[in-house]
Amino acid sequence: MRPKRARQQSRLCGGENDGMKRGANGGAAKVQEPQPAGKPVNASRSEMAEVVLPAETNPLGKLLGGHVMHLVDVAAAMAASRHSNSYVVTASVDSIDFRNPINVGELVILKSQVNRVFNTSMEVGVEVFSENTLTGERRQTTTAYVTFVALDEFTRRPKPAPPLILRTAEEKRRWREAGERRKVRLALRSKRDRK
Repeated sequence: MRPKRARQQSRLCGGENDGMKRGANGGAAKVQEPQPAGKPVNASRSEMAEVVLPAETNPLGKLLGGHVMHLVDVAAAMAASRHSNSYVVTASVDSIDFRNPINVGELVILKSQVNRVFNTSMEVGVEVFSENTLTGERRQTTTAYVTFVALDEFTRRPKPAPPLILRTAEEKRRWREAGERRKVRLALRSKRDRK
C-alpha cells in the first residue's frame, strides 16, 4: 500500500484513482460522485453575539439596518458552511423584516440554521434578538431567509450539499415553508427573466 500522501497526489493528478472506472473494453466511464451523508439540523445551528457600539448606530442610537444585514449574512453563512463543510456564497435574500430596533449598549444575538437543502443550494433561516444587559429582557428584532450555494474547494464550482435530516415537528415545518418560499422565488425570477 502506498503512503497516504502518494495516494492523495494520485487522486489530484489523475493517477490510478482518477475518478474514472474502466469498462470491460478498457474505455473510461465516469463514476458518479457519491451522495454526501445526511446531517441533522442541529449539526449546523449557529449563534453569534456582539455588543452594539456607538459607531454602528444612527443618530437616534439604534443599530444601523445595513449592519444588521451584514451580521445576518455572516450568521447564515456560518450555518450553511457548517452544514456543507465547504465554502459557500450568498445567492439570494428572500426577505429581511425589521420588527424592533436594537439600542446602543445592548447585545445583538443572531441564531441561524439550515431550513432545507436543494441539491447545491441551502436556505438558512436567521432570527435576530436584542438583549438589554441590565434587565436581561430579550426581544426578537429581525427575521431573514438567505440562500447559499455550496462550492467545491478546488474548482469553486457548485457542489451537492448533504441532505438535511429532520427530527422535530418544528424542523419539518421550516422545511415545508422553505419549499414554498423557493417556489415563489423561482416564479419571481422567471417573471423577471421574461421582461
